[in-house]
Amino acid sequence: MLINWTVLILYNYFNAMFVGPGYIPLDWKPGNQHHTQYLQYCKVCHGYKAPRSHHCRKCNRCVMKMDHHCPWINNCCGHLNHAYFTSFLLLAPLGCSHAAIIFIMTMYTQLYDRISFGWSTVKINMSAVRQFQPLIPFSVPAFAATLFALGLALGTTIAVGMLFFIQMKVIIRNKTSIESWIEEKVQYQAVEDYNGACCPLSKGLQTFFRTPCTEEPRIPLSKGETILATRGTKWWMYGDKMLSEQQVAGEMRILILMGDFFPD
Repeated sequence: MLINWTVLILYNYFNAMFVGPGYIPLDWKPGNQHHTQYLQYCKVCHGYKAPRSHHCRKCNRCVMKMDHHCPWINNCCGHLNHAYFTSFLLLAPLGCSHAAIIFIMTMYTQLYDRISFGWSTVKINMSAVRQFQPLIPFSVPAFAATLFALGLALGTTIAVGMLFFIQMKVIIRNKTSIESWIEEKVQYQAVEDYNGACCPLSKGLQTFFRTPCTEEPRIPLSKGETILATRGTKWWMYGDKMLSEQQVAGEMRILILMGDFFPD
């Protein structure tokens, strides 16, 4: 059974690595030139990006439905290899869990005379098994190696299992990690004035008691001003205030005037 797990895991792993995510051809253009107005142009690949594609700086290519660049497969996870990658994330914890159970049962049978499953009436006598000389004597080094392998199996089960859980969220939402990140960077517009107070009572008790415990400065806002949000909740939002062209010109003028006070 462990051989079956190994074959399935390696099959999906190497397919995720060598099949690749699917790259947009260089200098690609849609068949209908009218569609170019709806597509982004990649200056590196000298072509248009297909919908839901993204340029990977590591691969230096535009990737179809790119989710992320995975260092463990040394490739991007995208349209063509996402199924192989997800299957690998599922099979690896299952195979390691099976191996961990075998390691635990092996140590148990070697350290005790019988296996007990918790009930006094259900016990397996291992005397018949002990009549035969084992092919590999279970010495102290073998016990240490088994214990070390058990730790690796449990660690892999937890770590890769968490990655599988994240990928399942991506699949269920039908939204890649990059698309979620782009949505978090979306611009919002202030609908009412805010004076920048740390605990504004004028915004209601719920907003007052949900104040984030952070030393980051509060930004005063006027109705209609734009915020580039990085993250947030229903009550608070983290981000940067987008300055207008007049405000940017004023900031540059202040910096130039301040520079006149310092000698060369």
